[in-house]
Amino acid sequence: MRKLIPNLIFITLSAVHCFLDIVDGTTSLKIFSTEYSTFNSSHYNIFEVIKPASISNNALQLTPDGASPDFDMLRNDTTGEGLAFVIAPDLLLPPNSFGQFLGVTNSITDKSDSNKLVAVEFDTFKQYFDPDDNHVGIDVNSIKSIKTEYLTPHNITIAPIGAKFYNVWVDYDGLNMVIDVYIAEQATYDGATPTKPSSPILSADLNLRDHVNQHSYFGFSASTGNGSQLNCVLRWNLTVHYLPSGKRLDIWQKIALGAGMAALALVGAAGFRCLFHKQRAASSKRNLLGRLKCLPGTPREFKFRVLKKATNSFDKKNKLGQGGFGVVYRGMLAKENMEIAVKWFSRESIKGQHDFLAELTIINRLRHKHLVKLLGWCHKNGKLPLVYEYMPNGSLDQHLFVAPNKEALEWNLWHKIVSGIASALHYLHNEYDQRVVHRDLKASNIMLDSEFNARLGDFGLARALDNEKTSYAEAEGVLGTMGYIAPECFLTGKATQLSDVYAFGAVLLETVCGQRPSAKIAGFQFLVDWVWLLHRDGRLLEAVDPRLGDDYMAEEAERLLLLGLACSHPNANVRPNAQAILQIISGTAPVPTVPPFKPAFVWHGGGPGDMDSVDTMSMTSSSFVSGWSPLESHTEGVMIETSTLLV
Repeated sequence: MRKLIPNLIFITLSAVHCFLDIVDGTTSLKIFSTEYSTFNSSHYNIFEVIKPASISNNALQLTPDGASPDFDMLRNDTTGEGLAFVIAPDLLLPPNSFGQFLGVTNSITDKSDSNKLVAVEFDTFKQYFDPDDNHVGIDVNSIKSIKTEYLTPHNITIAPIGAKFYNVWVDYDGLNMVIDVYIAEQATYDGATPTKPSSPILSADLNLRDHVNQHSYFGFSASTGNGSQLNCVLRWNLTVHYLPSGKRLDIWQKIALGAGMAALALVGAAGFRCLFHKQRAASSKRNLLGRLKCLPGTPREFKFRVLKKATNSFDKKNKLGQGGFGVVYRGMLAKENMEIAVKWFSRESIKGQHDFLAELTIINRLRHKHLVKLLGWCHKNGKLPLVYEYMPNGSLDQHLFVAPNKEALEWNLWHKIVSGIASALHYLHNEYDQRVVHRDLKASNIMLDSEFNARLGDFGLARALDNEKTSYAEAEGVLGTMGYIAPECFLTGKATQLSDVYAFGAVLLETVCGQRPSAKIAGFQFLVDWVWLLHRDGRLLEAVDPRLGDDYMAEEAERLLLLGLACSHPNANVRPNAQAILQIISGTAPVPTVPPFKPAFVWHGGGPGDMDSVDTMSMTSSSFVSGWSPLESHTEGVMIETSTLLV
């Protein structure tokens, strides 16, 4: 029987910024509560589902079922591996995490403190390190539990031959730093919810602050291994206890995490939010303004009232777009008779200031015709706008993904745009006095001026590297946009020039094909896999955007598609660098040799310096592409208590 890759469902609520807060014992907590008594296709707007997980049969179905369409799912004689409730630094499954790893870790990352994850596992298959094939365990950075409990003595079988229904509660007490797991059987699917047991079935001392990032995500992963097993949630409710604003923080806040699930089950996700001391605000403002004044070549400081007037009080009608860091508005400076774009950072307090300063510090010193020009900044009462020159033709994605009946731009403009992006990337990597990694190169961050010259913008994730350094690691883990993130980043957590090249490859392919990198075509999870198949079959030009008809240069299109595949090579040390990319696009360097099959991602364990020093143009491989295909989700949240019925 084939191995199924692990699957994951995440719930998108508001904020998963994970700070464990401090309150006094008399602090009154507010409560937010919601309930899902059944599920349907509309819930795809609420839950981020990584295939082959799905929402079907009125349930959140974590793993696919090969036999029965109804709820009383029976396993065959060989169970799957089980499932895990996971608190993790990102929404991505580690590569090769099927089988015993439950989608939580893999053979390389297991036991690494850098994993920054905690999980509650419901294990249904005995590995050499397991006590048996029917237990619950607490996992910290490893699939090998720090504490387990046999379930058979409690008359609980989490992978029975016949269907049973269980409610599970997972509670975390931040005051006493204890995690508790409770399980109670429910008589029938539509029967009364059982009372929560008075004693947990498993309890362990756990200080979450020592093991998870401040920015963490919650969800479930499962693996069937060589067996078959359906994992689903029949209903789910969420109770959130959170601090009202303005409370003084004195002792650890009690945080309740509850998750209800059955034997073959999955539950949703949410997170924590941080509340800071009020007295920090004043000193934080002073620190921020001091750093702004000290920036080299400080740009113009705008008065907030000027920007408010220019944007008509930030009227929604002037909204140009919205991204992970904030909203961008169109404005008009009346005195200068000049249009501007005002980027308003939406995240508050320290994190918003970090984003604001990161972008301002980097782009303030960059000067290139294919970069968006920074005009100035503003800071008032925590409001953090940056002011840029206005780009009348919007962003690249607005021209790529339009109505089918709308004509595409002419081919010479597409070629001009990708040439400009390559020039900007070469400047960042090689011509500026420090090496700059952009870390978020994508179509929506590429702006177009009045003559359709490409201007790379949104430097909120960009970082300048000292000349002796080759990579940048974010404490919060991998940041960026799925489809543009290089596979090695999920292992190293580091951004390099060659991870920027990977993102550029994704932009090249979506520009020529008129499809998003995450487009699902012909059964493939990502655009690059479909293009590679066409290359293998000698049909590469079939990938060209059909809206162009025959109005394109076949030789140039083939060159760009092959370059896009070369930049998308799973292994960083085989990708071309920015200088080579510029030469290939201009036709002064040969098209790289691209293998007919997409190579498998291979991690050699070398440092990122090994990747940045490579200037290789040819690629060889004897392996086919791996099955790892994570999806994207962005969630934000608060403290939670959940309860779910699963079968």
